Amino acid sequence: MRKIADCRDFPSETKCTLAISGEEEEVVRAAGEHAASVHGHMDGPELREQIRAGLKDEIPQHA
Repeated sequence: MRKIADCRDFPSETKCTLAISGEEEEVVRAAGEHAASVHGHMDGPELREQIRAGLKDEIPQHA
């Protein structure tokens, strides 16, 4: 099942609305890189575990 990380679920001064979805490892990697480059966090194992813990299952959209 695809996962989603949504910046709106985390406190942020920038009020970021980015959502990243895909396979779990892809989302954790991309969200970690985003958190570091945009939000100034230190990308590393601790941050990635926090991201992983906050992932949600993506709800499929049917046409």
